[in-house]
Amino acid sequence: MLAIQSYGDSNDEVSDEGEVENTKTEGSESLSLIHLEPLKDELKEYSVRTSMQICPAPVVLPTGKEDTVLQIDPDAKELMYNPKFEELFAPTLGPHNPFKTQQQEATRNMLSGYIEPAHVSSFQFENQRRTFSSFGYALDPSVDTMDSDKIIGAVEEANSSNVKTVFESTKLRPLDKRKRKKNNNPDDIEGFLGPWGGYVDEQKVAKPSEEEAIELEELVSKRTKRGKPIEERPIEEKSILHIKDPVDYQGRSFLHAPQDVGVNLRSDSPPERCFLPKSHIHTWSGHTKGIQAIRWFPKTAHLLLSAGMDCRIKLWEVYNERRCIRTYYGHRQAVRDINFNNSGQHFLSAAYDRYIKLWDTETGQVVSRFTSRKIPYCVKFNPDGNKQHLFVAGTSDKKIICWDVRSGDIVQEYDRHLGAVNSITFVDENRRFVTTSDDKSLRVWEWDIPVDMKYIADPTMHSMPAVTPAPNGKWLACQSMDNKVVIFSALNRFKMNRKKEFTGHMVAGYACSLDFSPDMSYLVSGDADGKCFIWDWKTTKIYKKWKAHDNVCISVLWHPHEPSKLVTAGWDGLLKYWD
Repeated sequence: MLAIQSYGDSNDEVSDEGEVENTKTEGSESLSLIHLEPLKDELKEYSVRTSMQICPAPVVLPTGKEDTVLQIDPDAKELMYNPKFEELFAPTLGPHNPFKTQQQEATRNMLSGYIEPAHVSSFQFENQRRTFSSFGYALDPSVDTMDSDKIIGAVEEANSSNVKTVFESTKLRPLDKRKRKKNNNPDDIEGFLGPWGGYVDEQKVAKPSEEEAIELEELVSKRTKRGKPIEERPIEEKSILHIKDPVDYQGRSFLHAPQDVGVNLRSDSPPERCFLPKSHIHTWSGHTKGIQAIRWFPKTAHLLLSAGMDCRIKLWEVYNERRCIRTYYGHRQAVRDINFNNSGQHFLSAAYDRYIKLWDTETGQVVSRFTSRKIPYCVKFNPDGNKQHLFVAGTSDKKIICWDVRSGDIVQEYDRHLGAVNSITFVDENRRFVTTSDDKSLRVWEWDIPVDMKYIADPTMHSMPAVTPAPNGKWLACQSMDNKVVIFSALNRFKMNRKKEFTGHMVAGYACSLDFSPDMSYLVSGDADGKCFIWDWKTTKIYKKWKAHDNVCISVLWHPHEPSKLVTAGWDGLLKYWD
């Protein structure tokens, strides 16, 4: 059969009768093979087998040594052949990544590294934890405790106690060794102790004798709680008039503006042009400690009110003899802020003793007292003529509280700030007011609506403890704690004017107040070194600076009717007048 197969080629044809014919081209003779009747069935089977399709290019893997293992890319998602087990799960090979740290290369299944899966009952875990904290040893948690009894910690202690846990051991702890007094006899009514018997070595507190008890009571009664007196007697509120005649020859009090000073103090129009002050012309002295706030008498500015850290408030003459007219005593601690009403007949004072007091400017009497048991940092009457009976105060507990002077009741609370409220400024014809706070934000409120209509806060902003409105009502100048004066629009949007920033002074940590010249040519401020700075409003350049006080220059006011006069107040207790 194999011999016959070797004679065939691709042109062989097998007939149904069992004859094999070999036809050759190119003139060769046709040869007929022998009639193969007996091999008919075998030849049919062979013809079927040779007609099957055979792949001419099978996948041939590279052959090598028998122990060679092909490396598979660990990132591969699809394999084109069936690898062996050793190849599929072989360790990853390749060069070391020079940019990966040892921590990054380590296998991690949690934030702090790799943790092996473990299954421990909560009781066993707590048992071993308490045993370790009490006796200093525990079973090694990193091994299978069913097969091994490896101990960590105090091995000797564990061997001596036969590795008993805290629940199994009868060993007493150091505090349990103290002996208690025992009397468990229920028949002994007076001496029965039960489980409440004290320790044997317990020290008893000696009871003082009658004489010693009296001495102790006297000693305690003299002492008060630190910072919290047991009872506070109301302070004597008084005022002293320092001038001989409270009225002039026509019967007019010192509140009446003088008319013989060469300036029309009742004029509503500011000076046409203002000039820089050149010299120091007067000093008012009388405060024994630093001055915190100063205010002009409304409209005329012929009087000056000052509040000091010596708990006193003083009223000074600006013209003529420039005397101290009256001193008001009524606070236990430093006075923080003062504010006149529109007529100047009354003024408010807010102090660190948590009281706000309403004074009669002329007689020096206290009309009424207000307190919310928090420190008032700023206080201001509503400038509207119809609301002169209302005033608002910003307090240390983040609130702005509105009081009614007539009834003495709180009529509204504005509670949205996140820090102590430092300043209150009325804008938009007194329909709104702006507040600044230690929370480094600026909030705008509609009057009598306790939800802020505008909230301005920026990560770059600092707290602004002093705010002054411009005479034209269009701008707000804010003393910022990053040694800048920033300007906000006082109209609808309250947007910060990025082009106007006044720098050069040092005010970080101090609430140095600001003021505009009446014609809005200049902006003036004090600073922490006692200097007074004057900037040009249009160009923001420093026009002038000079040493005004030996300590902090906390407040500066430009006279509303004088073109070149201003008052500075410092923590050296002095008020200085410059022209």
